Amino acid sequence: MPRSSRANPLALAVLACLYERPMHPYEVAQTLKMRAKHESIKLNYGSLYSVVDGLEARGLIAVRETVREGRRPERTIYEITDAGKREATDWLSDLLSTPVKEFPQFEAALSFLPVLPPDEAVTRLEERCFVLEVELTRMRAVRSATAEAGLPRLFELEAEYDQALREAELEFCRRLVKDIETEQLDGLEMWRQFSIDGGESIAGEFPTS
Repeated sequence: MPRSSRANPLALAVLACLYERPMHPYEVAQTLKMRAKHESIKLNYGSLYSVVDGLEARGLIAVRETVREGRRPERTIYEITDAGKREATDWLSDLLSTPVKEFPQFEAALSFLPVLPPDEAVTRLEERCFVLEVELTRMRAVRSATAEAGLPRLFELEAEYDQALREAELEFCRRLVKDIETEQLDGLEMWRQFSIDGGESIAGEFPTS
């Protein structure tokens, strides 16, 4: 399948659930929430049903049966097709092996950091450090509890990765704050002048075309 058709990780999550066993969409959503996969993949029911329809239209999943329990509405149970299994394994292999350029908001903020005066930037970065410290404390507590409960590391890898990213981000922010406060950041004087005159002092420092 073209990579352009692999833009929504929720579609991969649906394929992964159905790879395990046939389910109806609501059960897929509950399974993802129970396993805390919604921490890694944006999940809402409206999008989920649209994704299911799209996967069925492409022949990656198919209706297995429609069931009714008591007075509950009918539920359509889906199963993954052979094409869906190939797509799931190919997609996952591609995600694991090929780095892609992502556009995190913090990276965007860093790219325009000189818009804030240095002292203000330090204050905001220190606030970010505090939030990261709180989040990391929570993450470590959750991971410790799941480890004590006997959950294998295999099912905690995304949480481990998220924690590693947060730890690296915290270290980066602390180092940046220190470099600004100790005058070690190259370009700091230019930045200060930029904040004083609105950027006119370095307007000609960078090419415009």
